[in-house]
Amino acid sequence: MKKDIQIPEVTDVEMAVVYEFNDLYQTDDWNVYIINNKNVDLEMMVIVSQGFSETKTTSLIRKKLDKLPANSFAKIEYIQPALFKLNNRFQVTFFEGNTLYEKTFIFKENTVKEGALRMIKEIKKRGIIAK
Repeated sequence: MKKDIQIPEVTDVEMAVVYEFNDLYQTDDWNVYIINNKNVDLEMMVIVSQGFSETKTTSLIRKKLDKLPANSFAKIEYIQPALFKLNNRFQVTFFEGNTLYEKTFIFKENTVKEGALRMIKEIKKRGIIAK
């Protein structure tokens, strides 16, 4: 029965779009990070990202992390600034212990911009957080 299904709430996991300097190419780039503020490791993490609007949809990008250690973060992907005109969805699925968790993070269209940047203490860089 539907009423018997328990869907656990995801807490202490965040997505961030960060504006940072790329040493290799000597450019300022936008990158997407996943942040684990939990005191436990997250395992078998799968992140599916897609940009969308009423008239456009980008292709799906999938990323897998075997393990995201407790109180850490990982760079997921570079994101092109042209995609900020779209809504950007990141569907995150992972195991914490033997329990499967899922959460969708959305960066709404035109909300990722230099004027909205704030310091993200976990990464020690400026960016925008989706909780």
